[in-house]
Amino acid sequence: MFTITVSNEIKEVCPQFVGAAVYASVKNTSFNEKMWEEIDAFTKELLASTQIEDIKKQAAIAATREVYKKCGKDPNRYRPSAEALRRRLVRNIPLYQIDTLVDLINLVSLRTGYSIGGFDADKIQGTSLELGVGKAGESFEAIGRGILNIEGLPVYRDQIGGIGTPTSDEERTKMRLETTHILAIVNGYSGNTGIKEAAEMIQHLLIQYAESDGGTVTYF
Repeated sequence: MFTITVSNEIKEVCPQFVGAAVYASVKNTSFNEKMWEEIDAFTKELLASTQIEDIKKQAAIAATREVYKKCGKDPNRYRPSAEALRRRLVRNIPLYQIDTLVDLINLVSLRTGYSIGGFDADKIQGTSLELGVGKAGESFEAIGRGILNIEGLPVYRDQIGGIGTPTSDEERTKMRLETTHILAIVNGYSGNTGIKEAAEMIQHLLIQYAESDGGTVTYF
């Protein structure tokens, strides 16, 4: 398992931050029909209950956006992933089907409003991660986006560099079909409320759809 710490620069702008990490052995697949039935059901609920201008007011999303502002990043230009996913659905743009692990993390993010990092744990360098703030010129190749300017974004770093921000994770540690160990990190910039439930939701879905025992949870 990994040791995860929160830097002073994050604590200063978000003293209420609480995180949860789920580490588990998994078997990934290209598609899971039952899980996509859950995604489709959530999509219908969202479309029936939410206007696009309401999305950024959801507690977890609003708190993440506020941390972006305090760190010097424009959340309208660099949207947290949970916000971007909800906006996509409300605009009637279907989600991409990637693979079961990625789709599972997206489902939890959609339901909870948390921007959740999902990593191939075996690709992480070392056994410790720190949540800090991105620096000017720091190298970061975002999944499906190319080079991302992470200056002012909260970022998890392993021994050799950044692996995840609330906007996007890094290509180097992304989950693939051959992934056998997952590290999923729930980022509670809004505080403790809902963190335990989000971690348990990840565990439950891993058991259902990724042939896992749900793994272990670490709160930090």
